[in-house]
Amino acid sequence: MNDPVLDVRDLRRSFQQGGVSIDVLRGVDLTVARGEIVALLGPSGSGKSTMLQAVGLLEGGFSGAITIDGQRVEALDAAARTAVRRDKLGFVYQFHHLLPDFSAAENVVLPQLIKGAAPAAARARAALLLTDLGLGARLDHRPAQLSGGEQQRVAVARALANEPVLILADEPTGNLDETTAAKVLAEFVRLVRARGSAALVATHNIALARGMDRVVTLHEGRLAAVAA
Repeated sequence: MNDPVLDVRDLRRSFQQGGVSIDVLRGVDLTVARGEIVALLGPSGSGKSTMLQAVGLLEGGFSGAITIDGQRVEALDAAARTAVRRDKLGFVYQFHHLLPDFSAAENVVLPQLIKGAAPAAARARAALLLTDLGLGARLDHRPAQLSGGEQQRVAVARALANEPVLILADEPTGNLDETTAAKVLAEFVRLVRARGSAALVATHNIALARGMDRVVTLHEGRLAAVAA
């Protein structure tokens, strides 16, 4: 295996509900190699989103070790976590969460400006990514003027804008019809591979998962099986 871009060891998360402790993650170990796209398969409620929130440094309350691009990150303070998310991670969600008052290009430019990119360079990269996703003629359209599949393509471009080492995608096609979902996911996989990033993609869709490099199955808080 290539150098791991993600290494998770003994990841655990519990919640209190009605005075009862519910173990959502029960000691998860996972390694994702540089350039590898891994599907995290499991039914709703299996803990997929909880695991992505932990790896993405979006929520506390976890135990275990998380290493991203060679850096231990689970104990970082808030400012350092923000820097990791900005510089090393990209996120794609089931709902695109685009800024409605900004064009497709502007939605992809903004995270680059936050990182410190020059405006001209950010606009050029946004145009390149969106064109590569078939949206070259839609750069100036706002989200309301785009179809669901087009909006999710913009979300993919935004996730790749800062050249992250790892993309975390939570049911990225769950809000699309089957045909559109397959097209968007194929474009996502192609673009991630072309840029040498790694990706961890949570899904309950077995057919889509099989289009990735490796499938891991989360069941009752543990990685219960690995399928080729």
